[in-house]
Amino acid sequence: MSRVVVVGATGHIGTYLVPRLVRGGHEVIAMSRGVASPYVQSPEWASVTAVPVDRIAADADGTFGPQVARLRPDVVIDLICFTEASAQQLVDALRPRRPLLVHCGTIWVHGPALRVPVTEDEPRTAYGEYGTGKAEIEALLHRETRAGGVPAIVLHPGHISGPGWPVINPAGNLDATVWTRLATGQPLALPDHGLGVLNHVHADDVAQAFERALSAPPAAAGASFHVVAAQAMTLRGLAAGVAAWFGREPVLEFVDWAEFGRQAGPEHAEATREHTFRGIAASIDRARQTLGYAPRFSSLEALYEALTWLVADGQVDVGGQRFALTG
Repeated sequence: MSRVVVVGATGHIGTYLVPRLVRGGHEVIAMSRGVASPYVQSPEWASVTAVPVDRIAADADGTFGPQVARLRPDVVIDLICFTEASAQQLVDALRPRRPLLVHCGTIWVHGPALRVPVTEDEPRTAYGEYGTGKAEIEALLHRETRAGGVPAIVLHPGHISGPGWPVINPAGNLDATVWTRLATGQPLALPDHGLGVLNHVHADDVAQAFERALSAPPAAAGASFHVVAAQAMTLRGLAAGVAAWFGREPVLEFVDWAEFGRQAGPEHAEATREHTFRGIAASIDRARQTLGYAPRFSSLEALYEALTWLVADGQVDVGGQRFALTG
């Protein structure tokens, strides 16, 4: 088994990935700031070596890459790299030993979709700081692999969902009242006839893909893989699915963007724009065929787990109603 360093080990993905790696027999070194606990507690964490590190500060003073390299990993899983400079520092430090580097990207390396499902071979048309930065990192890592340096695999998750944190709701934003409206039969405004597309994925399915990357065939190095639920869904489809958990049909009002902004507020409306304007329904054929990726959760199942936790944690009010997963 491998000696695996997981950078950003206690976040959304690491919460599920680290226990998976331990159960798989790997020696796991978990790097994080040490200020947060995993979202879900698991006994496997007792056998993990924790290494505290402030990635931003260590990148700034040039010590992060060397610190990872000194751990002599067989595999580095980097879940919190957001700039090309940060990736370059890590790659330079790892090059002498050439461990496998598995990087967490995003489906936002794609801009507005021209063909669906979107494959990994589509030209990169990212926009915005986050998507552009991830596209630059992806290009750097693939150049590094082709040049015979550090072999890298890039995984591109969709909207990561699950218990422990707010998730993108059926209106494409983080407005907690959207859940309340669907639960209680109140009208919910949606822009663009509710046809905006979201591509959710449960954090444990993302963790599955990272785990499978460790035993991927050599051809996987230098390649990118989408990691999402088997099907993307429209806003209206998600709204109907959530309302059905409460035994209801959704009461939807299809409005223009100006009216949506008025009702949702500028912050939530902008979030909805960011999450729907790309129109990404990502193909997972390559991940299935090469990595053996097999998502357990549909988009709605991932959201159900998230909502169950949000209600229990007091972050969402559903009027005290019971709800159950349907379909």
